[in-house]
Amino acid sequence: MKKPLVAILIAASLLLALVALTLGPSGITIGETVHILLGQGSTANKHYIIWRLRLPRIIASFLTGAILGFSGAIFQAALRNPMADPFILGVSSGASFGVAVALALGLGALVGFPIAALTGSVITTLVILALSVRQKGATTTLILTGVAINYILSAAMTLLMFMNKEQYQRILYWSMGSFSTATWNEVTVIALTMVVLIIPLSASHRSLDMLLLDESSGRAAGLSVGSVRLMVLLPASIATAVCVSYFGVIGFIGLMAPHVSRLIVGPKHQRLLAPSALFGGFLLLLSDTLARLLLPSGELPVGVITSLAGVPLFIYLLRRGRYRYG
Repeated sequence: MKKPLVAILIAASLLLALVALTLGPSGITIGETVHILLGQGSTANKHYIIWRLRLPRIIASFLTGAILGFSGAIFQAALRNPMADPFILGVSSGASFGVAVALALGLGALVGFPIAALTGSVITTLVILALSVRQKGATTTLILTGVAINYILSAAMTLLMFMNKEQYQRILYWSMGSFSTATWNEVTVIALTMVVLIIPLSASHRSLDMLLLDESSGRAAGLSVGSVRLMVLLPASIATAVCVSYFGVIGFIGLMAPHVSRLIVGPKHQRLLAPSALFGGFLLLLSDTLARLLLPSGELPVGVITSLAGVPLFIYLLRRGRYRYG
């Protein structure tokens, strides 16, 4: 089932990307879009809209969704919890808080948002692991620790907003998510993140399957549970931080994409990881397209769309499908 599903998701994503490139107030037709992509004649204005404004945004939203969907599958396996994802565990909030601190202290230009987000995310991940690793029932403790830290960081961000009202709008941007400023440089960084940090984790699919067992069974099978958990969580956390550093916190993709894929292909990670990434990319691209088009002027935060559109679909699929986790 994996190969047909992957092919369907790729085809659907390409079709959606073509539609997203065309839709907008500029009156560009699908035929003109195809001609522009093929390098054929068109006005300079339409060429600029397609190549400089819409295409990098579309690719950035798809790659970000793919990273979040893939990372969600990693988090759920590593923590043996179907509700785990970078957003719920506070990793996204840690990255966002790092950016907010840099903005509040006026260090954005000096440090750079990606470095600030990466620092916040890695520190948050290490703190969560350090607070839970010595406890019995480590995965449950880790989940609860992550949720608690998520609330703490959210409260701290709110405090920063009130203390630095001149940066209020910019900090708010990171808490809601947007692809309106996506550039080709950002697309390049996100693509490299996908290649360097995310795709290599596919080779760990057997270890991820074993992590779904209880820790005693995993150790009996020769798996170093703590080391493997750290080995898969850190790259997924760093990749999430890179996405957050450019486009803000986008919730629910990392939770929904793996679950919907699991409904179709089952829990084995060799079959699950690629569909999770592709479905995450498709869902976020669709959400960003709707965010761009629903309001007559301006646009909605993409995080609002992912929640409003995703939650009902998620509940419907769970009620209709025969769901099994692990």
